[in-house]
Amino acid sequence: MGDWKNYQAPVGAFRSRVILVTGAGQGIGAAAALALAEYGATVILLGRNEKKLAKVYDEIEAAGYPQPAAIPFDLAKSGEAEIAQMAVLIQKEFGRLDGILHCANGFSHLSPLANQKMDEWMDMFKVNVAAPFVLNRALFPLLKAAPDASILLLGETHAFAPNAYWGGYSVSKVGQKNLVEIAASEWDSMENLRINLLVPGPIQSPSRLKTHPGETRESLPPTESILPAILYWMGDASRGQSGQTLQLVSEM
Repeated sequence: MGDWKNYQAPVGAFRSRVILVTGAGQGIGAAAALALAEYGATVILLGRNEKKLAKVYDEIEAAGYPQPAAIPFDLAKSGEAEIAQMAVLIQKEFGRLDGILHCANGFSHLSPLANQKMDEWMDMFKVNVAAPFVLNRALFPLLKAAPDASILLLGETHAFAPNAYWGGYSVSKVGQKNLVEIAASEWDSMENLRINLLVPGPIQSPSRLKTHPGETRESLPPTESILPAILYWMGDASRGQSGQTLQLVSEM
């Protein structure tokens, strides 16, 4: 497997690859999109906030990286038909897809189970589990046809260490592990296609600020600390490794 936590991607490691990044408007999604573009990928930015997507788009363009694409898209409010239409658009505009990085994160708030509502649970399950499943399925023909394709979901530590007040968020995030393992098993004969789950642990990110508002930001590893792992698992260095749950940093 190698030292994937400190992986140094070679120059041009993602040249000619097309990668879809969800949740690309901020946090890990934005940082990962910039890193993938830096190493040569044509990045499709997906997120619900058009202004935030535009900012990331402009940063990629200003740096002289391959021209990205931006698709304003709210996974919590979109159904199968909208996702299918997006898949058709990607096929028409790019003709290929070499990977999906699922960074979109559905989170409501921390509270006792007695105070949580069904609609909140449904929204979190939709963004964290159902939407990645439908995206993978809709884009499967393109991924299957790619010479080397990787799907990577970003997980959450509290899915594996459930605790009070994490409720629907923890339950929805643990579903990602089953999704990854089932897909990896079904795709076992496809050497060119893999799917894995990467659990960042506590790092500087917008989602961490929501769940730990009293925490000192500077006490955490920067968002960029996760990029070597993302580049490893999205690139050909991880070829042949599928169905794994990878813990980057333990909970603090």
